[in-house]
Formats: sequence, C-alpha cells, structure tokens
Amino acid sequence: MHLRLISCFFIILNFLEYIGSQNASRGRRQRRMHPNVSQGCQGGCATCSDYNGCLSCKPKLFFVLERIGMKQIGVCLSSCPSGYYGTRYPDINKCTKCKADCDTCFNKNFCTKCKSGFYLHLGKCLDNCPEGLEANNHTMECVSIVHCEASEWSPWSPCTKKGKTCGFKRGTETRVREIIQHPSAKGNLCPPTSETRKCTVQRKKCQKGERGKKGRERKRKKLNKEESKDAIPDNKGLEPSRETPKQRENKDKQQQKKRKVQDKQQKSVSVSTVH
Repeated sequence: MHLRLISCFFIILNFLEYIGSQNASRGRRQRRMHPNVSQGCQGGCATCSDYNGCLSCKPKLFFVLERIGMKQIGVCLSSCPSGYYGTRYPDINKCTKCKADCDTCFNKNFCTKCKSGFYLHLGKCLDNCPEGLEANNHTMECVSIVHCEASEWSPWSPCTKKGKTCGFKRGTETRVREIIQHPSAKGNLCPPTSETRKCTVQRKKCQKGERGKKGRERKRKKLNKEESKDAIPDNKGLEPSRETPKQRENKDKQQQKKRKVQDKQQKSVSVSTVH
C-alpha cells in the first residue's frame, strides 16, 4: 500500500516537472521571437516592442505598419488610414495598402478615389475613359455624356414692322424657347433659341398715339416744313432786284424825307384841330 502511494507521488511530480519545462521552453521561444517585449504597452497595443512598436492590437483595432525613416513600426488604429483598406481575421485585424494608382479603396479590387492623372470608373483607375463616357476633371471620374435639351417653342408673336402693329401690310413675327439642360464637354451643342419669319396682315390705320417714334418725327418735320413755307414771302411774278448799293442808299434817304414830311403834316393837322 505504501509502495503504491510513493509510486503515485513520483508520477505526479514528474508530470508537474514536464509541464513546467514546457512552459519554460515556450517562454524562451517567445523571448527569442520578441527580445524587447514591453509589459506596459500604450496606444491600443496588446503586445509591443521598444524598437518595433506594436506587435499585436487590442480587440477591434487594426494593425498597420508605418514607415519612419529606414524602419517600420507597428501601430494600432480604430480605422485604416487613407490609401489602406481593413480586413478582419480571427487572430488579427490588418490594414493593407491599396493599389499604386488608387488613393482610397474599399478592398484590393475596388478603388473609391484615384490618384492624380487617373479617372475612376466602376472601381477601377483608368488613364482614359471608355467610349460613350467623358472625363470630369473636377471629380476625376468617367461620367455619361450630357446633350443639350431645349423647351418647346412659344406661340408666334403678333406681326410687327419697325416696332408697330399697324400701318403696314407685310412684317415679321418671332417665337422663342429656353435651354433646360446645358451640354457637357462632349455633348451636342444647343440649337437657336429664337426664330423670325415674314408675315402678312390686313393693313389698318394707326390710331392716335400708335404712330410710334418714327411716325411722330415725320409729322414734326412736315409741320416745320409747312411753317417755313408760310414764313417765306410770295415773290412769284416779281423780277429779282438788281439795285446797286448806291441806289439803295439814295432810296433809303428819299424814304426818310417822305416820312419826315408826313410827320410834319400830321403835326399841323393836329394843331389846327385844337384851335
């Protein structure tokens, strides 16, 4: 009985020594893999190294390598930086770099924004847009070509001539339309937005006030012409005067003498009337 107990004791002791040796060897392997493992990690790191930064991350954080000079250090982030996409694995969440022509991406096969000089189309970054599409240099995307669209024509305007709607038989009429969609760079150009055609109407006299500016000017010129004609004396049937300056001077003197004589006669008449 005692021999059995002693043998069992040695068996248990050997088993405990075996487990201790296994743990010691595992610890030695971990120290060989990470010789500078620190106990007080910060910044979301689960394990870290003074030289290499984070070695593993806390749950839900993404592990990414950042280059500083000639070396890379591990960093744990809540989301992947621009130019990377995140992938979750059972043992680690990892950030992977996008393709070289891609600025931001959803995964390795789907880009959401291209680098300068490339145009985005269906998750791909292209040098030139496919046929039927055109490049939008503002968004750097391949977009559909937009053609010009115009509204329906308006009704024809009343028939006019020189701004008037009366006093003529043949004039012109106009209709218009609006642009409701301007074209893109490769789209069809817009058509004319106005049309004019000749028209014929029944002539009617203009009422007072409907003559228009030109009609008023013609009437004013006609009145001025008639007034100037009335102001000119009618010399029809008289021969033009051919008097010399000396003759006109003598004629004026004679008329002055006549007026003086007439004045004296009037004065004498008035004096005799008083007596």
